Amino acid sequence: MAQASMVVKDPAARPRLWGAVVALVALWPLFQGAGVQPAALFDAENLRVIGGFLVHFLPPETGAEFAAYLWQATLETLAIATIGLLLAFVLAVPLSYWATSAVREQARQNPVARAVMTVLRGIPELVWALVFVRVFGLGPTAGVLALGLTYGGMLGKVYAEILESEDGSAARALLRTGSPRALALLYGLLPLASKELVSYTVYRWECAIRASVVMGFVGAGGLGQLMDQAMKMLNGGEASAILLVFVALVLLADALSNWLRSSLEAPPAARPSPWGVRSVGVLLAMVAGIGASWQLLGMDWLALFTGEAVSAMGDFVSGFFPPDTSRAWLWAVLVGVGETLAISVVGTLLAAVAALLLALPRFRAPWNVVLNLLRSVPELVWATLTALAVGLGPFAGVLALALHTTGVLGRLYAEALENAPAKPADALRMAGSPRVLAFLYGTLPGAAPQLLAYTLYRWEMNIRMAAILGFVGAGGLGQLLYFKLSLFHYAEASTVIMAMLLLSMAVDQASAWLRRRML
Repeated sequence: MAQASMVVKDPAARPRLWGAVVALVALWPLFQGAGVQPAALFDAENLRVIGGFLVHFLPPETGAEFAAYLWQATLETLAIATIGLLLAFVLAVPLSYWATSAVREQARQNPVARAVMTVLRGIPELVWALVFVRVFGLGPTAGVLALGLTYGGMLGKVYAEILESEDGSAARALLRTGSPRALALLYGLLPLASKELVSYTVYRWECAIRASVVMGFVGAGGLGQLMDQAMKMLNGGEASAILLVFVALVLLADALSNWLRSSLEAPPAARPSPWGVRSVGVLLAMVAGIGASWQLLGMDWLALFTGEAVSAMGDFVSGFFPPDTSRAWLWAVLVGVGETLAISVVGTLLAAVAALLLALPRFRAPWNVVLNLLRSVPELVWATLTALAVGLGPFAGVLALALHTTGVLGRLYAEALENAPAKPADALRMAGSPRVLAFLYGTLPGAAPQLLAYTLYRWEMNIRMAAILGFVGAGGLGQLLYFKLSLFHYAEASTVIMAMLLLSMAVDQASAWLRRRML
């Protein structure tokens, strides 16, 4: 009887309580730095502004003249993403070959190639686009070059890691028989890694479509440039039409990407040739898409390498050196770094909470639609809307990051919870535990490592996005950079770009350290 009435306590209750207290103490300055003011959502003036804009959101603009502009911008967005990824691939292949330690007698990495890839991917594509717009003017050229550089660094890093993760014994055997390293890698290692390499490249094309829309906000062409014009004119009908087309475009690209990746996982049919009808069809479609994109953009690549163009680029770049290191400006940049960090942390935390709640319902169909809509709208578009809702400042950036990231994490969280072991929770429910406690002590612990990994990876991406949300008035380093480039103060802009790069590298290292300690 005494045992039956004994109260069972959670042995980890006190450590969890202290952990929560420490987290609150650490997060409080970040919430202050991010300017979190929920009351701003209900401010009468803000409600009037956002309400007036949303009233004109419906019905979407369907005029023939605007539809023609919209169709042209949609094709241009796809073309920018395709040619930008092609340029990134051209950069990534040699960089990954130089950087990887795969198929070497001694496992060593090339620090120069690694540093180049770090710089390329550490500077957000929107920053590259803004710089190239200043050099080459408005249009898709800036978007293609920006995508090529940033995604070249991303692809190169991942390609190198994929090659290093495969079994290289066959390639090393070829190397010892006298084959050159390139041939040993091509015939001994590449066939093993090909599926993963192609899968990641296809995923990056899907991401490039989103990025090409974002870069249009600084004049790099496509749907983003059309959206920027509509938002500045407060033309809700045009903005909603563009947004609907963009959401449909992203969902179609996502579906195509998933189909291609699942096709790669399917075992090949038994036939004399490794090339089937589907493989040839996909290859021909890819070549046709690249050719059509190249023709649509009409870029004169040779003009980029003329003496006049090289001189103009040299004069422009020289204006960034030496960076402004005055005490007053360094302090302003340091404040911007703190604000950017606060936006990324708070936005990611709010998204993690909302995503977990949206991932819990068992009937997924309506919630998946919500999550797809949230993640289909880029952060910069959300920031434009949230700036109308709460005013300019970092809180608008927090809300924009939270809305987009909720859609991304919600989908990943739902999959992680579905894949978590069911037996612990079932055993607790059979023992009489309520469903909530069975989830907290049975399901959640099994899924927690994956949930934490997804959250930390997303935080790494959000720090880069938080650094550019200021382009639409959402605070942080992006706002400083946009002002200084607009005023042609390139030395001060150079300091901001370097701060962005260092912050991105620091967050990458911090996230990796946290994953090792917590997972």
